[in-house]
Amino acid sequence: MKNIPKFENQEQEIQFWSENDSTEFLDWEKSEQVVFTNLKPTMKSISIRLPEYLLVQLKTEANKLDIPYQSLMKIFIKNALDSKLTKQSKI
Repeated sequence: MKNIPKFENQEQEIQFWSENDSTEFLDWEKSEQVVFTNLKPTMKSISIRLPEYLLVQLKTEANKLDIPYQSLMKIFIKNALDSKLTKQSKI
């Protein structure tokens, strides 16, 4: 195995890995899955236009669940994507 060089910054590391094959530096057969439980996903603000009636329905449902409507939107989007990805993996 080759030695991984020391990087001065993230850009150098990105450049290095974009030009090199990690199998020359790491033995992936010995790798283990790691879970970082305290990491928070990076959030990005977006703007979305919704019909007023849809926003009213969303806020009504969120109120029933006692959660912010933006959180409910995230749940709906996540569930829809998970469902779609599950269906695609069965094909």
